[in-house]
Amino acid sequence: MADAFFAGVEMGGTKCVCVLGTEPNDILAEQVLPTGDPATTLEAIAQVLEGWNATHARFQALGVAAFGPIDLRRNSPTYGRIGTTPKQRWTGIDLAGFFSDRFAVPLAISTDVIGAALAEGRWGAARGVADYAYVTAGTGVGVGLVAAGRPVMGCHHPELGHVRVVRAPGDHWPGNCRFHGACVEGLASGPAIEARSGGPAVDLPEDSPIWDTVAHALGQLAHVLVVSLAPQKILVGGGVISAHPHLFPLIRSCLAASLNGYLDIPEVTSGLSRYIGPPGLGTRAGPLGALALALELDTDADQNRLT
Repeated sequence: MADAFFAGVEMGGTKCVCVLGTEPNDILAEQVLPTGDPATTLEAIAQVLEGWNATHARFQALGVAAFGPIDLRRNSPTYGRIGTTPKQRWTGIDLAGFFSDRFAVPLAISTDVIGAALAEGRWGAARGVADYAYVTAGTGVGVGLVAAGRPVMGCHHPELGHVRVVRAPGDHWPGNCRFHGACVEGLASGPAIEARSGGPAVDLPEDSPIWDTVAHALGQLAHVLVVSLAPQKILVGGGVISAHPHLFPLIRSCLAASLNGYLDIPEVTSGLSRYIGPPGLGTRAGPLGALALALELDTDADQNRLT
């Protein structure tokens, strides 16, 4: 539609980003808010969106890409609610109900990593790729999977950040995930690195041996992806790796060692530098993912494809 604008809300573990526009080069407004308690956070987001409707342009659809887990089964009585999450007081919060009640526009809701994956397919490093994975390592570790151009969804959305992996030799640190200990998130997320090192991940020097264990965990996750979904490309983003791109060759090396000569395909034998890489949208993949969800509503009447 001519002169149509769309709104997106990326709800992350530490901050929320609201955007208004149509595509990466046409962002009319943007606002960053801290993620606090549910009532305060959601009301602040609503006020930003209502302000845009009053001062900029009324948006035609709204996309919400939030930390999970989220119930994305449209026939479920708890559709759009956040599930059991480490985020205090957020378990059971009805995101779909809140935004549907406040805004009389079509609503698309999904996880932040699924949104980011869709954005990468629409504008980023996965353009023209039908089957790919978007991995984020930040406050948590999540994976958005796309197969045949559509997000993967079964009885729930994938939660591959909580896969239990083979530990690096000699590494017996118990991990930081309160549910699974040394799952990928418990070993490679920002909070896990901080718990292990005693300081923020962004300040950890590149020669710290902790990075070897982080890369090992992410390499193990890549192994799981390669032998399960068999994506044509794996993109790895999020605050941890965007601040420390030296992890990429370590992750590729760990994947190659873990596969140990299995899978005689070019992506693995000679193309790992192209097969595993950063998102084309960089740190913008998250907020643009929320916008992509809204745009999907405008281009596809079947909303079920989003979940």
